[in-house]
Parts: sequence; structure tokens; C-alpha cells
Amino acid sequence: MRNGPLAVVGASVLWGTAGTAGLLVSADSVALAAARLVIGGAALALVAGAGVRRAVRPGLLLGAVAVAAYQLCFFAAVGRTGVAIGTVVAIGSGPVFTGLLSWALHGRRPTSRWAMATTAAICGCAALIVGGGADAGAEVLPGILLALLGGLLYAFYAVMAARAIGQGAESNAVMGVMFGGAALIMLPVLLIGGIGWLAEPRGLIAVLYLGLGSTALSYFLYGRGLRTTPVATAATLALAEPAVAALLGLVVLDERLTPISIAGLVLLALSLVAVAVPERTPERELESQP
Repeated sequence: MRNGPLAVVGASVLWGTAGTAGLLVSADSVALAAARLVIGGAALALVAGAGVRRAVRPGLLLGAVAVAAYQLCFFAAVGRTGVAIGTVVAIGSGPVFTGLLSWALHGRRPTSRWAMATTAAICGCAALIVGGGADAGAEVLPGILLALLGGLLYAFYAVMAARAIGQGAESNAVMGVMFGGAALIMLPVLLIGGIGWLAEPRGLIAVLYLGLGSTALSYFLYGRGLRTTPVATAATLALAEPAVAALLGLVVLDERLTPISIAGLVLLALSLVAVAVPERTPERELESQP
């Protein structure tokens, strides 16, 4: 798979910073998601250039809607549950939804190694939640449901992107269509909600980072990774995001990690390594190939 897994992990590290950066802004979750997508989607469309028109297809347009909806779900979930839990649930559920959608839509049955590593990674994510000792109160439960919906939306647009890339579309163009389309969807939302909060230097810097760093650069890397990495594997590698989010919550937001949480991070890391290392092809299969 060459450097595909490394590109996906690099994207995941950038995604893991989004929740913390978002909490440093005074704007509400809808305005923040809209501003992030408008900036990041415009940047990805500009990078793709004329290739965007050639890559337009119904699946990617539906993917653009899913991208916009995912951002709203993600930031709303983080606002209700905190960075660690919101990120872990949204991204932790992603690999399961992705593997099932890829299997159902394209008949690509995940490997046994993927199934075992993904199960272990989700257990690591669950340990992060349990170790966090969150109170499942009135705000947390709706937040978790929003995060699960976000995981399903993420899986959908990841599968649509992987299918288009697998059919020969340029990865930059695929990301340009989906995120450029999402930017157009969210632009009216941003304008209606008001942009006065962007006049604050702290808010402007945070949104520029969210748009250019944790959206445009991250999905540029993710698209490159999907060229050589199966989408189910990429979704599992994306579980590096909650680990980064948890560590940032510890360092920047003064959140606490219990021994259970630390064990979850270790299990998660080991699972990602297991998925990232290419599987050996049996010698007999190699000999039978032309």
C-alpha cells in the first residue's frame, strides 16, 4: 500500500485537533462548522481546479451533503459531550459503518485482520469513554446520538470518495467536488448566522486553521491515502483522531486521563499498527499471478 496508510494517519492527526480548536472559539457549533467548510472546501476546490467539473457525479454530490451534515453533527456533539467523548464516538463508529457500507454497496468483505483490529480499536475507544467518567446526563446522551449519526455520515462520504477514486477519478478532484459542494451548502448558513465573531483575532486564527489545516490539508492527504488504501482500512486508521483529541484535551484543556483511558490509548495505538502493516500475500498466490 506504499505510503497510503501514512497519509491517512497524517490526516487523522490533523482531524484530532479540530475539537480542541473549535472550543477555543466563541461561535456556536453551526457557525463554526459553516466557516470551517466554506474555507476548507473553497481551498480544496481551488487545488483541484478544472478537474472538479470532470469528477462531478451523483454519488459525490450526495457525499457533499453528507460532508456538510457531518460537520454540524460533529461540533454539536462535541459541544454536548466534550472533545474526547464526542470525537471518540463519531470516529470510533466510523470504521464499523464504513466496513458495512463498503460490503453492502460494493461487495468488498473486510479481512479478518481488519475485523479483529477494528474490534480492538473500538474497545480502546470505549475505554477512553469509560475512563473519562462522563455523566450520561441530559446533554451527553443527545450528544452521543449526534456523534453516531456523524459516524454514519462520515462512512457514507468516505465510501463514495473511495469508489470514485477507484473508478479512476483524481483524488484532488474528488475532494474538491465533495468539499466544494459542502462549502456552497454551508455558505448561506454562515452568512445568515453572522460573521461578526470572525473579527476577533482568536476566532479568525482558529477558523483559518480549521479550514486550511484540519480540513483542506487533511482531506488532501486522505484522498491521497485512498488511492492505495482500502476504505475500510482507512476508516480504522482514522481512529488515530480520538487519540490525538484525548491527548490535546489532557494538555490544552486540562482534561484528565485515568489509567483505564491510558490503557485504551495503548490498545488503540496497537490496533492502528496492526491495520497499517500490509498483509503478506501467500507465495502460491504470487506465483499464480500473471
